[in-house]
Amino acid sequence: MNIMKMMKQAADLQRRMAEVQQGLATRTVEFSSGGGAVTAVVRGDLELERLRIDPSVVNPAEVALLEDLVCAAVRGAAAEARAMAAREMAAATRGLDLPPGFSLPL
Repeated sequence: MNIMKMMKQAADLQRRMAEVQQGLATRTVEFSSGGGAVTAVVRGDLELERLRIDPSVVNPAEVALLEDLVCAAVRGAAAEARAMAAREMAAATRGLDLPPGFSLPL
């Protein structure tokens, strides 16, 4: 492969990655735990956008349960956002002649 082709591919990759990252910051995924008692919404850039807690689960005697539900919802939403980001990055780099084993940070 010649150096000019590699430089063009690197520039294309950088542009595609920037586009994907900008797009991911505007997309969200949602994950619920406790049968919908706690719902976390996470953006594609892994920022927690919103957290909803059903008032019926707010019981001072069950704070530990609520904490567990919140953690489960946030972990699930973050996992969904990472999967979405991986799919978008894979689509953005499809067709590029990248070296074997080359991976992009998400």
